[in-house]
Amino acid sequence: MRTLLIVNPNATSTTPATRDLLAHALESRTQLIVAHTQHRGHAAELAQWAATNEMDLIVVHGGDGTVNETINGFLPLPQVADEQAWIPRLGVIPGGSANVFARSLGIKPDPVAATNQLIDLMSLDTASSAPIIQRRIGLGLAEDRWFTFSAGVGLDADVCEAIDHSRANGHPATPARYLRTTVRQFFRSKRREPTLTLDIPDHEPVTDVHYAFVTNTSPWTYLDSRPVRTNPGTRFESGLGVFAMRTMGVLPTLWVARQLLSADGNPKARSLFRTDDVPSVRITADQPIGLQIDGDFIGRRSVVEFTAVPEVLEVVAPRSDPGRHN
Repeated sequence: MRTLLIVNPNATSTTPATRDLLAHALESRTQLIVAHTQHRGHAAELAQWAATNEMDLIVVHGGDGTVNETINGFLPLPQVADEQAWIPRLGVIPGGSANVFARSLGIKPDPVAATNQLIDLMSLDTASSAPIIQRRIGLGLAEDRWFTFSAGVGLDADVCEAIDHSRANGHPATPARYLRTTVRQFFRSKRREPTLTLDIPDHEPVTDVHYAFVTNTSPWTYLDSRPVRTNPGTRFESGLGVFAMRTMGVLPTLWVARQLLSADGNPKARSLFRTDDVPSVRITADQPIGLQIDGDFIGRRSVVEFTAVPEVLEVVAPRSDPGRHN
């Protein structure tokens, strides 16, 4: 097996010791090449090289942004997909501040434990004629970019934009910073008129929306170790979840937020539109509004098309348990 290990040395929870452990463990089982990212977009370039050279496995040690870059580097879009194209499998060792994608796949949050888990899964694979680690998951498309767990229009994008500015100024993206930033952005946006309209197959148009999340799994974010579930019926093996708020009122927002954080959360409210399994959604805005994909601010858009693409990516991860939201 030929493996490319992509490491983001600047990710929040990566350390030289963990990187060495991961490389040593993989070297004992595969023909390994290690590459460190050096600039934005470098992970995509490395992943494209790995696919062109028909590497069997790409392992990413970094945060959700590095994982997203990697996938967009090697996975062709549906409209240009070639059945003969070589597509490596993907493994993830958490290295960022949130690691939502890895957690949602059932990968352990501690990098050392996740390394051992990856090696165990690879050992099971080589010992079995019916690979245990083979798991194909669906992804979402926003315009022409893959997303693994979520995209957001409006408030969530504003938060991601503010966090990106904080990172550029040397401030780490901690859960506490996300929470403070969300509260601050909420009150800045509170008096704005709702500008979004959602068009979903087999639904009446959803109008007068302030902000919306489109998710590919549940939970799709965390406050430290506490999961946040906007669409608990959404999984990697289902369609997309849509969560759209029609109010910026403090009391109804707090009511919904409490449901999002509860262990058996199933958020419902008169001011909330929610559906957990749709093939696509088109969001239009009266004026350009922020868009985030997997936690990265992408820019401002007046129209965004989101589409579910089933069973498009093979990952090294525990098999899905129907009783779990992943």
